[in-house]
Amino acid sequence: MEENNTVTEFILLGLTQDPIKKKMVFVIFFIFYSGTVVGNLLIIVTIKSSRTLGSPMYFFLFHLSLADSCFSTSTAPRLIVDSLSAQRTISYNECMTQVFAIHFFGSVEVFVLIFMAIDRYVAICKPLHYPTIMRQQVCTILIIVAWIGAFIHSLTEIMLALKLPFCGSNLINHYCCDLQPLLKLACVDTYMINLEWVSNSGSICTGSFAILMISYIVILHSLRNHSAEGRRKALSTCITHIIVVVLFFGPCIFIYARPPSTFPMDKMVSVFYTIGIPFLNPFIYTLRNAEVKNAMRKLWHITTTSESKRRIEGFG
Repeated sequence: MEENNTVTEFILLGLTQDPIKKKMVFVIFFIFYSGTVVGNLLIIVTIKSSRTLGSPMYFFLFHLSLADSCFSTSTAPRLIVDSLSAQRTISYNECMTQVFAIHFFGSVEVFVLIFMAIDRYVAICKPLHYPTIMRQQVCTILIIVAWIGAFIHSLTEIMLALKLPFCGSNLINHYCCDLQPLLKLACVDTYMINLEWVSNSGSICTGSFAILMISYIVILHSLRNHSAEGRRKALSTCITHIIVVVLFFGPCIFIYARPPSTFPMDKMVSVFYTIGIPFLNPFIYTLRNAEVKNAMRKLWHITTTSESKRRIEGFG
């Protein structure tokens, strides 16, 4: 198949061809991406520097924020640059790299969200055994599993993409390289490859979502035996996680768990999934979490106090 591959670069058509709308795309997604990087970086620095955020939940949140930043970086910068570029070309190798990166960091998020649900289940349903079950060594192993599992999944996806021969049009009707738009350009019958793709990505999205929803149903059901204050605190945390899960897996299932057909909203759903969710996650986790907000205030106070002392010493 590689011998039939005559395409060395692709042209990304992006979200729009209208010059005015392209400028709007630049402004909107520049703000979104900047907010994503700053918000997730703030969470990462806060968790790393705070002694009060040493629990497994924040250990997993650290890796979720890291994956969010990388996931958004795999698509947003090119979308932003291409919105003002006359030539929106991407080389074959860069395109394959983007396919790998999207699935790699997206899969890390999937695994981390599952482990966060496990953490909440143990904390709420088996509180006496929580320190033993969710000890640091176990959490570290789970995170290693997340990154290795994501790598294996992404390797499978990129192998499917590398099977595709391109010998005709090189116009990708999308803002990024992913397997679905690439299947439409292939010079062979892609039925079996598409079936493998849906079986891989689609089953991961749908299966993970089902596992997470069942887990949170069990958790919420178990809260009836807790005190009013315990229920309130647990509900606040669980609702935050459920919101993230629904927002993340809804678009994921829509894109990856369906037959090879094109819908008008595909691009916008993909944008929300790859750029919108990483932007929203820092707000969801900080606005509903008093511990994170307090840790951020302390970090800000320490930073501003240290800066003031340096200025005073400088004048002295």
